[in-house]
Amino acid sequence: MLQKCVSHPIWAMAFRPFYLLAAIYGALAILLWGFGYAGTASLPVQYWHAHEMIWGYTGAIVVAFLLTAVATWTGQPPVRGAFLMTLVALWLLARIAVYFDGGVGVSAVVGTAFYALSAVGMGISVWKSRNSRNYVAVFALLLFGASHAVFHAYLQPFNPMALHHGLVAGLVLVSGFIGLIGNRIIPFFTAKRLNIQQVQSPMWAMLAALILPMGMAMLLLFQAALPLAGVLGVAAGLLGLVQTYRWFHRGVLPESMLWILHLGYAFASLGLAILGAAQFAGGYGKMASLGIHLIGVGGIGLLTIGMMTRTALGHTARPLYPAPKGLNVAFYCMAVAAVLRGVAALLMNVSAVGYVHAYRTSAVLFAVALLIYFWRYAPWLTQARLDGKQG
Repeated sequence: MLQKCVSHPIWAMAFRPFYLLAAIYGALAILLWGFGYAGTASLPVQYWHAHEMIWGYTGAIVVAFLLTAVATWTGQPPVRGAFLMTLVALWLLARIAVYFDGGVGVSAVVGTAFYALSAVGMGISVWKSRNSRNYVAVFALLLFGASHAVFHAYLQPFNPMALHHGLVAGLVLVSGFIGLIGNRIIPFFTAKRLNIQQVQSPMWAMLAALILPMGMAMLLLFQAALPLAGVLGVAAGLLGLVQTYRWFHRGVLPESMLWILHLGYAFASLGLAILGAAQFAGGYGKMASLGIHLIGVGGIGLLTIGMMTRTALGHTARPLYPAPKGLNVAFYCMAVAAVLRGVAALLMNVSAVGYVHAYRTSAVLFAVALLIYFWRYAPWLTQARLDGKQG
């Protein structure tokens, strides 16, 4: 019985359970936040919201993508079976725990263990293959887990300023993952689909897309040299915008599976630059909120649904183009959600009614996009590959 459960197709690769769980949980969490859920006494209001969207929703997708991709990058067997089941159990326990006032400590330990064990799973493949270029990705995953632990350390005693910087540090680390993955896949996918020459980037630019946000995140995490953190953020954001311009080709526009990635990378880069500039004013206020949500909804929202759509097609042996039925609607919903959340940030302290309507509509559209994904992909991710291969 246990062997049959472990060998079910959903445990064949990390993207299968985590993409589905992230989609349904992300929709639930954003709707709770948009319509008034205030967290618990231990993890109240925006701290709960940011914690769950950064280390809950986004973290699941980052781990799923890296543990899936590392098998291709290294030629090693993927994380699967009992190991994968353990990761899923840790992630689920961390999510459930935060809804109970006494559960925040459980979430701290279990959630951090989830990232540590994920890094071990990735690190084993990298080490066995001597794939040295990906050691930095393993370190970044460990740092992401460390940022989760440090954030929880700031809860006792409750330190609002430190907590804010801790949350922003986690978000900036995600933008580093976006830089790492985006530099590898966006120009490649674009060139392959459009049958054009791939735009090459120097190694320093590809490394800087991850290392600059990592440096910014570490400074924010320990509340040190915030102006320097701002410089690193602005530099990383501007570099990302230059790369976005270099990769763009007009042939991208009619291809929804491409423009979603280009637009998401542009949003994340712009948000990182704005968030970096906001550090010179203390890292709070309208500018910081705009930067945070351009990364969070524009960058993370667009890129997660874009990558979940694409990688799941490839790894279940389905055609990559065109986008599956309904997913174009999901892409447009997420794009409008990003714009409206940016508008809401600008309306903060200007129009209370406009602010509330903008961020609630954004939340609904974000949720609709993820629910469309779940509806379309649940049957595929719980069945074997079409070609009969493992994965």
